[in-house]
Amino acid sequence: MSDSPYILFDEWQGDYARRTKVMTTSAVRDLFAAASRSDVISLSGGMPDTHVLPLDQVKKLTTYVYNHYGDSVFQYGQTGGLPELKEEIVKLMAELGVAIEPRDLFITTGAQQALSLIGESFINRGDYIITEGPTYLGALNAFMPFEPRIITVPFDDEGMRTDALEEVLTKLARAGGQAKFIYTIPTFQNPGGVTMSLARRKRLLELAHRFDVLLIEDDPYSRLRFAGEAVPAIRSLDDNMIYLGTVSKIFAPSMRTGWVVAPGPILDKLNMAKQGADLCSSNFNHLLCLEYFRQSDWHATLAEACGLYRMRAEAMLAALERYFPPEAHWTHPEGGFFVWVTLPKYFDTDELLATALEHGVTFVPGRGCYPRRGGLGGNSMRIAFCYESPERLEEAIKRLAEAIQDRLELYRAFIKAGVIRE
Repeated sequence: MSDSPYILFDEWQGDYARRTKVMTTSAVRDLFAAASRSDVISLSGGMPDTHVLPLDQVKKLTTYVYNHYGDSVFQYGQTGGLPELKEEIVKLMAELGVAIEPRDLFITTGAQQALSLIGESFINRGDYIITEGPTYLGALNAFMPFEPRIITVPFDDEGMRTDALEEVLTKLARAGGQAKFIYTIPTFQNPGGVTMSLARRKRLLELAHRFDVLLIEDDPYSRLRFAGEAVPAIRSLDDNMIYLGTVSKIFAPSMRTGWVVAPGPILDKLNMAKQGADLCSSNFNHLLCLEYFRQSDWHATLAEACGLYRMRAEAMLAALERYFPPEAHWTHPEGGFFVWVTLPKYFDTDELLATALEHGVTFVPGRGCYPRRGGLGGNSMRIAFCYESPERLEEAIKRLAEAIQDRLELYRAFIKAGVIRE
């Protein structure tokens, strides 16, 4: 919920579009102010560690872009993105086993913009769309203004449960309905940290074809693997779908550069939507990304970052084992940024957050990762291991465990007093 004072004194309240009533602020963004306090350790933000970037080289590349490309860096660019950068992204995709041509992709202002453009291009009010439950809260924020009916499908250690997905699709079909699209983050899912198995990916494709539903694969994390065996991108198994990529985790979030791989007619629609949104993305950012991938040893930089993420994930998982109560359980990611923790059903992590802040730690309450702020996710939380040091992560988990223990003791006291039943 926003803490803006204008909520109470808004003389234009009756003039806003109906869709603004379903808009919500990001739970992560709302926590930024609290997380900036020096006494608070943040487990809420999924921020890559940009300290590993070769900053001296990036500075030189910035100068190179100015000197080599001249005043064109300050000019409007093509709506679909810099052609030379498209060619470089084709190479990036080839490393993931996805064979495409530059005409098969469209560059956006971050993958987040791609989600918004997809919502604008595909969703009518009342359309059914399917996501994992929980799912990326930024995707929910992008889709919900278009007023879809969002159905969530649970995941387990192998990713989205395709048996549950089949039940949802069958039920819709029997009622004469159909989902507009299925949105999934199959690799190191946000917020769950789990990865969809190859068998599940193939089954997901089978169901998408059988029920004639568009599939959207959001893939910001697959290059951040630090354990286990790589699983092929779904897009490498099928061309008739949408794939989203980004440089935010392999270069820098501030570049605001993402891309969409999709069939040509879909790209045409996204192009028209983007013209209305921002005309084009930043030429300068595109050129800097281009030269970063051309001239730097970015694979080595990424490998260094993944080494840090591995140590941090191990520290967090070890601290969870050491400090958390036996009633809690959590996911065990092999890459990415996040762990999903589930507490006993009587916990409310929205309420727990206030206590956690008193102990000097933040996290993302689970309800924010579902489309409706009801019971789903109420006893869960997303915690991020990507940014803090192993020592601070252990301290954060220790503080969080203390906050949880406070709640546990209160719950046990209520049971003893007969106020609630166990």
